Amino acid sequence: MEQYSSKATASLVLGIISLVSIFTGYFVLIGIACSIVGLIFGIQIRKAAQLEGFNPSNIATAGFILSLIGVILCTVVFISCVACVGLLGTLAVI
Repeated sequence: MEQYSSKATASLVLGIISLVSIFTGYFVLIGIACSIVGLIFGIQIRKAAQLEGFNPSNIATAGFILSLIGVILCTVVFISCVACVGLLGTLAVI
């Protein structure tokens, strides 16, 4: 169980980075990448917990949830930014 504590911490940190990157605007793609890696670590810890018969730590659960929220919000922000730039591009033609 102790061998998974570093992955749990990494998942939590990557989830926090992905949520902070939403507010910067330019780093949304970095936030998407960080949250995907955080999700992978969180899923690995949850699968290992099921196989080895222990409960995942609260840090691992928080990292998984933050990474999941980060993926969703970063994707929404990225799509809305692309749509906004596309809209501004069409307005410039008129």
